[in-house]
Amino acid sequence: MTDKNKEAEWFWLCSAPGLYEKDRKRLLREFETPWEIHRLAAAGTEISSVKGKKREQLLRWAQEPAEENYHKCLEGGINFISCQHADYPEQLLQISDPPSGLFFRGTLPRKGERCVAVIGARMCTYNGRNNAADLAAALAQNGVAVVSGMAYGIDARAQEACIEAGGRSFGVLGCGADVCYPKENRTLYEQLIQNGGVLSEYEPGALPLAAHFPQRNRIISGLSETVVVVEAKKKSGTLITADLALEQGRDVYAFPGRAQDVLSSGCNRLIQQGAGIITDLDEFLELIGCRAQQTRKEKNYHMGLASSENLLYSCLDSELKSLQSLANETKLPVKELIRMLTDLQIRGLAAEIGKNYYVRTR
Repeated sequence: MTDKNKEAEWFWLCSAPGLYEKDRKRLLREFETPWEIHRLAAAGTEISSVKGKKREQLLRWAQEPAEENYHKCLEGGINFISCQHADYPEQLLQISDPPSGLFFRGTLPRKGERCVAVIGARMCTYNGRNNAADLAAALAQNGVAVVSGMAYGIDARAQEACIEAGGRSFGVLGCGADVCYPKENRTLYEQLIQNGGVLSEYEPGALPLAAHFPQRNRIISGLSETVVVVEAKKKSGTLITADLALEQGRDVYAFPGRAQDVLSSGCNRLIQQGAGIITDLDEFLELIGCRAQQTRKEKNYHMGLASSENLLYSCLDSELKSLQSLANETKLPVKELIRMLTDLQIRGLAAEIGKNYYVRTR
């Protein structure tokens, strides 16, 4: 059997409707190869590894032409690679349960390409978005690819910033590689295909079911040498990924936050349990073997501000503050505050998030 035929048989097994990775692993333990599974299923042989509806689906799928479906998939722009292919990501082969195959658009991480996962909350803070973007841009400048889940919030912002900085990024999906989820991230989805790739262990057309996401998280951490959690609640999919990373022997880092902040509780818990702490981006880059950012901006942002502007700047925070709250803290007239806030926004030191609500951006 040629290598191309073998890939077609792996494709047949990995795209079988109703089967998950644990089912494929059971079948392979019983019959060793996809082509043997296919041959026996096509003959209607009793298969004990899967039962009920899954067995019926497998027997029907065995009547499908493996090579024809494989080539249709390739012609439709979806690539496939089995775990036995020479170009299968090396990092994934190190974990205990690597996917039997991957469907992808764009490319996969190259041999020797360094990858860091940047993950976090969907409903993130402005400060969290900035931390994710700064980190991702710095990694891109050092030739390190960013892996994430293309979800709202931290994931998407990190991947956008990586691409904006000229880097490569990979989105691991909990649906088929041909399905953009969430659909609002269509622009990012297309950018990833051009500047990295989108990949999934689920067959083309697979819907983004809730049960898929905990499983896909092991791929995010598995592809990466380091996992960074930017923001997370105590109970979240982000922490599932962090826990999987630790089980896989990956390094885990987190941004700390205030004890009362809900989106910092997960990060603080990870740090309490022994995760690395990121308090300075340059130090983190050095820890993972990268150079400090050459384009880091001057940190004394308040220099050159008038005393009243400096007072206002010191009252701003990474969390939203209302105009009225700032007026109460500074004891300055609202009209004067609006003028100064406008000036701070022009300088890139503040931003208005919603009507009359402001955050510090540096």
